[in-house]
Amino acid sequence: MADRLAELLRRFEIEAQVFHAGTLCGLNTLPAQDELGQLHLIRRGPVEVVHGNQSLNVDVPSVLLYPRPMAHRFITDAEAGADMVCANLRFEGGALNPISSALPPFLCLPLASIEGATPVLEVLFDEAFAGRCGRLAVINRLFEVVIIQILRQLMESRLVKGGMLAGLSHARLRSAIIAMHEAPERNWALEDLAGLAGMSRSGFATTFREVVGMTPGLYLQSWRIGLAQRALRMGYPLKRIVAEVGYGSEAALSRAFKAQTGVSPGQWRTSYAATQPAQRDGDSIALDAAP
Repeated sequence: MADRLAELLRRFEIEAQVFHAGTLCGLNTLPAQDELGQLHLIRRGPVEVVHGNQSLNVDVPSVLLYPRPMAHRFITDAEAGADMVCANLRFEGGALNPISSALPPFLCLPLASIEGATPVLEVLFDEAFAGRCGRLAVINRLFEVVIIQILRQLMESRLVKGGMLAGLSHARLRSAIIAMHEAPERNWALEDLAGLAGMSRSGFATTFREVVGMTPGLYLQSWRIGLAQRALRMGYPLKRIVAEVGYGSEAALSRAFKAQTGVSPGQWRTSYAATQPAQRDGDSIALDAAP
């Protein structure tokens, strides 16, 4: 079976940066920060997690995933506390990252439910609570492995309803979606995609729309424009991008781009550049104890 995540992670990377490892006591608040998600591993609780007026009590070792910025608060015992390891997540492209945008705003999974994660988590926690040199670099890499394992688990268990991950979870649709991801420059006909899925043309179109939430044609356009935006962020000229994302001319790409985003590629590039800071400062978020 073709790798459902390989092309996604090759084109849209996820980077983890640890900002807390240890015991967390009392009341602690994390603000939302532009373009950053968070991943928290609870080794020992309990922990009450608060989002606005909603709260969740976590009593078993668990992972908390925030793929997009969201303010949240942890409430733990003031003396015993909870053992946690926390990292900021930078999804390449921020809100435009197809993995980030395909996930729900918040996920909580017991660590024991993530297949194959136990050996990785044992090493991660061992590194996090030890004082060995280079431990932060090791933990960062292990966090990235855990993210991949979470995505695997979501697809295998079909926990995400609708969108790209739901399509990649589907036994038949996945082959067609992987093909579009791997060869966006190809002139895909509906018959070709249906053949890859082992379905009739009409059955494929109907099932795709029901599972993914859009037509195969719109999905392919969205994937191509997402790749074009990534190339624009990297500074590539439009004439180079055209062939790589499957359009016959700059005019054709510009029309599709404007239909998807509401602006031309040039306008989008200018607007995106204006929103970027001149220099990153590490994107740190501190766990601040409330007074």
